[in-house]
Amino acid sequence: MLDRAWIAAHIPHQGDMCLLDAVTEWSADAIACTATSHADPANPLRAAGRLGAANGIEYAAQAMAIHGALLAGNDGQPRQGYLTSVRGVTLHAARLDDMAGELIVRAERLSGDTNNILYQFSVSHADRCLLEGRAAVVLDASSLNKEQP
Repeated sequence: MLDRAWIAAHIPHQGDMCLLDAVTEWSADAIACTATSHADPANPLRAAGRLGAANGIEYAAQAMAIHGALLAGNDGQPRQGYLTSVRGVTLHAARLDDMAGELIVRAERLSGDTNNILYQFSVSHADRCLLEGRAAVVLDASSLNKEQP
């Protein structure tokens, strides 16, 4: 299991914005992580004293970033990836902060290449799916600005 310190060293999200606690399993095609930051009153994503379920997309995006770092297999500076679109999102709960205990954040690679990936994701609590959807990710946006020959 990879802990929060490992995660923070391998993704751009730092401090309170590093939302995930651990990687519990991963393969070339999928990742599962745990999080407890949803219950923290100081969570930087909270608005009006609550953490809406749509914020689970950021939790999933961080799992995707961790997956990219694991696949890259280097200990260098984390790449700045970008979530370029989110589709088919279904919210099965109104909020996340009223869930006691861990969230399980999963992302599965559906297709892609070394820079563009389509993931399916979900955030669940106690075997209840809280939200799910698909997300397109660009792992190295700077490569998109280079002129093509």
